[in-house]
This record gives sequence, C-alpha cells and structure tokens, in this order.
Amino acid sequence: MLVIHHPDQARHDVESVFRTGKFIPHFDRAERYRVFLEAVTGQGHQVVQAPAGGLEAITAVHDPAYVDFLKGVHARWMRRPEFGPIAVPSVHPTHRMHRRPTDLVGELGWYSNSTTCPITADTWTSVLASAQVAIHGAERLAAADAPVYAMCRPPGHHAYPDLMSGGCYLNNTAIAAQLLSRRFGRIGILDIDVHHGNGTQAIFWDRADVLTCSIHVDPNDGAPLYAGHADEVGGDAARGCNDNQPLPRGTGDGPWLAALDGALARIRRFAPGAIVIALGFDAAEHDPVATFRITEAGFAAAAARIAALGCPTLLVQEGGYLSPSLGRYLRSFLGGMSRPRPGC
Repeated sequence: MLVIHHPDQARHDVESVFRTGKFIPHFDRAERYRVFLEAVTGQGHQVVQAPAGGLEAITAVHDPAYVDFLKGVHARWMRRPEFGPIAVPSVHPTHRMHRRPTDLVGELGWYSNSTTCPITADTWTSVLASAQVAIHGAERLAAADAPVYAMCRPPGHHAYPDLMSGGCYLNNTAIAAQLLSRRFGRIGILDIDVHHGNGTQAIFWDRADVLTCSIHVDPNDGAPLYAGHADEVGGDAARGCNDNQPLPRGTGDGPWLAALDGALARIRRFAPGAIVIALGFDAAEHDPVATFRITEAGFAAAAARIAALGCPTLLVQEGGYLSPSLGRYLRSFLGGMSRPRPGC
C-alpha cells in the first residue's frame, strides 16, 4: 500500500489542554506520528513524503479568511507581552452573537469552539503538512491500483469551514473528498472514528454528490455533543446524503461491525466513484479515550468489508491515541485491506 506522510506533522506537540475544570494530558501528541510511521515501515509499505503544495485545495473547503487567521495568529499572539506562549481562547461566541470582532482574543474565540485547539509557533506548519498529506493522497489515488493511506496528524474531521474544534484545525477528510470529487464524481465518506465527524457533516450538508456516513458514540454521551444524531440526514438539497449511526458507550465488535455493514450498504446504493475512510482507532478497546471496545480483529474485519466494495479508497488518519496497542491497530487494519477492483 502507498503511504503518504510528512515529518512536519510532528512539530505541533502540546502537552496538556484545559478541560473539565483542570489541565489534562493532550491526547494528540506528536509521538502518534512516529508510532504510525514505524508501523507502516515495519509492514513493508511504500512510504513517500508529501510534496509542498499551495492552498487551493484547502480553500476549496475552508474560508480563506480562516486559513489566513490560522497562518498568522500565533505571531500576532506573541506580539502581546502579557500573553502566554500558547494561543488558547478564553471566550466563545454563543448562538446569540453574530459579529466577528477584530480584537485578537475575540477573534480567536470566534474561530474556535473550545479550549481543545491550542496553537503554538509550530501548529500551522503541522496542520498544513497534514493537509498536504491528504491532498497528495487524493492526487495519487487517481493512478493507484490499491488503497492509499494518508497518514494525517493532527487530525481534521471536527474542523468546520471556519472553525477549529476538537483538536482539529483543517479538515483533511473533507479536503481530500472535495479534491477527489473533481476526478471521480460522487464520493462516499465513511467515518469510523469513535467521535462523530461533525465538521465533515457540516461541510457536505447540502451536497447531493457526497454521501457522509459516521459510526460513533452517541453525542448525548460523548463529544462532539452538539451533532451526530440519527435524525441529521442532510440539507434540503441533499436529504438522505448524511447517515449517522450513534452507538452506546462500551460498544464492541459485533454491534460496531453491524453498523458498518449498514453504512457500507448505503454506500453501495449511492454508487460513488471513490470512497474516503476517516480512519480513527480511538474506538479501540485499549485507547485512552475508553469509549468503545473494538479489537484488533474488529479493525481487520472492518477493513476487509471496506475492501470488498472494490472502490478506489483513500484512508485518512483521524483519531487513535497513545497506547502500547496503537501500532497494532493500524497494522491490523492495513492487513485487512485487499487489492480493490476497478470501480465500485
């Protein structure tokens, strides 16, 4: 399998975030990148570095003003001597507030819905590299005769067109899907991260040419809390093109694979030209998120079912956090993928 990566993805590395009234260890540490890279190298996959690229594919999904803000916010932050070394919002607009302020603190809150997206001097470099990995993966898929794995980190599926959220800054899955739609037409997205892909859902909410399917913890019982319910089925122009399957905490292989089968059946009926898998391992039984109980065998079985679609497939890494088992989950999933047949 062709694996795309970039070493700059490891430059963003924040030790802790403020949640639940205290500082807790940040789940998305740079070590994830090294664990994933070691896993794919050890399996003998072809590993290539994504080339530098422009912003066109990114601004096809994200508001250009938001992208400009991400590029420059930390430098602006550091010009304020009373501020600390990491840009973290302390205010957020509610649904009653509708005007983006020019004040830096207010602007940072405008573009972020929580404290889970801290920004350091290296954050933009890493999130841009992560997006370029997804972009190059999409570009290479058109000529590939096997699935392509975009080893993205930081993740992206919680990011909206103009909002960072849940440790995500640029939506790699959506960027890749949008790019693939130019080559393949209809696109299917299957998100198996344990958290709902709320940003991806929002980006394609009114798109009838993109089917978004997400299997995740019930939002009444876990992040992202405000989206991911089963009755969210797409906008008026795309009714039925969004499919959410929320599951209870503690879900194991059986119910999870049954939900996967349901999503894959919808994808078959949709008949996309290509599919994008938002690949999260935070549903795993030993993941520190501790939400689902999916085993290595469960991930391998999921991969085999996805491969059986016979569709050009781009894997985009989302969650999956540090544990002694993390590399094994990735190896199990990639081992379960088989050579896809041309077309879906």
